[in-house]
Amino acid sequence: MINKLKGYLLRNFIKKYKGMKIKIVVMAAIFTLVSCKNEAQTSVQPKLTSNTETMNKENIYQFKVKDLSGNEFDFASLKGKKILVVNTASKCGLTPQYKDLEAIYKKYKDQNFVIVGFPANNFASQEPGTDKEIETFCQLNYGVTFPMMSKVSVKGDDMCEVYKFLTQKAKNGLQDSEVEWNFQKYLINEKGELEKVIEPRVLPTDASVVDWITK
Repeated sequence: MINKLKGYLLRNFIKKYKGMKIKIVVMAAIFTLVSCKNEAQTSVQPKLTSNTETMNKENIYQFKVKDLSGNEFDFASLKGKKILVVNTASKCGLTPQYKDLEAIYKKYKDQNFVIVGFPANNFASQEPGTDKEIETFCQLNYGVTFPMMSKVSVKGDDMCEVYKFLTQKAKNGLQDSEVEWNFQKYLINEKGELEKVIEPRVLPTDASVVDWITK
């Protein structure tokens, strides 16, 4: 009787031990798989984020436009220079800024600085003329010698590609902005990257512009 009881207890112990052993093995396998998955995600994720940031980075050197004479103007030719991009108009209260723009251009053009003007008729139709008329106006009234481009749109559905770059953070990597009026100024560094936006009423000779040119 005692031997039968011992045998019964021994068999039950073996069954329980086998069951526990199987559970332990299964739990260990699950833990190992989860750990491997987490490690894989941790090592890959930073690399993907870095690639996305790099892909979204643009500069102004990718653009080619037409100047007032109809010739191609390649922004890549300005590599290594600081660039002031400004939208202009001939019949605006701020039109006299042409004089200040020409003054700083003449003063700093030999110090790797250039101004690129974009006539635009977006605000109160204050630039209604043709490219030829605009060119004549600039030369006769203000003696403009800095590069002037063909007339474009700087806002709205027909906004030109250069201004999409200047006004959209997704493209320029700095900030979103909207061209508020004629003579808004965008300051581009020597790498072709947007660095600063200056509102229309701030004169080109203001310290915020001159200090940026000379720093």
